[in-house]
Amino acid sequence: MNRCPNGHWTSAADHCDICGAALSGTTGPAAPPVPDATGTTADPAPPPGAGPTAAAVTGEADLPVDADEEDASGLPDVPVPPPVGRWVVELRIDPAWHTESQSPDPLPSSGPPRTVVLTSRSALVGRPSVSRNIHPDVDCADDTGVSRRHAQLTTDGTRFWVEDLESANGTFVGGAGGALPGTPLPVGVKHELGPDDHVYVGAWTRLGVRAATEDEQG
Repeated sequence: MNRCPNGHWTSAADHCDICGAALSGTTGPAAPPVPDATGTTADPAPPPGAGPTAAAVTGEADLPVDADEEDASGLPDVPVPPPVGRWVVELRIDPAWHTESQSPDPLPSSGPPRTVVLTSRSALVGRPSVSRNIHPDVDCADDTGVSRRHAQLTTDGTRFWVEDLESANGTFVGGAGGALPGTPLPVGVKHELGPDDHVYVGAWTRLGVRAATEDEQG
């Protein structure tokens, strides 16, 4: 539609088909929007060359962010093991083991066992060293036949294991009342302890591992 100098809208390109005024060289505002069949006016068409908006391109501008998808790491959940109750390691001086080990060190006088109450799942057996920052949970400082990092005791709260940590004189396991063990455990292999098993290390040290009593749990 064109607008003549007299203000008429005309579909002609040269003269107004209402008043006959020449349209050549005239300019005016753009034609108003034409009502559609519902009586509402349509939005004017975008100018040529105009591209779609960013929202139209991606189709995601108004989509909510899924918090689960945003935080997902793709890694499986690792269950946290439940805490274990207290457990006990008893250290005894065993004259029979001193004889079996053939140690040149003099045997200390025997007495009641020394009890170590533990609360973690793992305990290091050895002799302390300040210079090497070694502080064993089960301290066998008096027995020089025990290595600094001799063996590792572990538990799941019910069962107990011992593992030799490449000690100098080996770690041995034997049942109560039976013959003393003569073959050391393989290095780095966890050995499950039976209810009556004892662990032998160094020149005279015998270890007993058990769950804590009610008095020791407190």
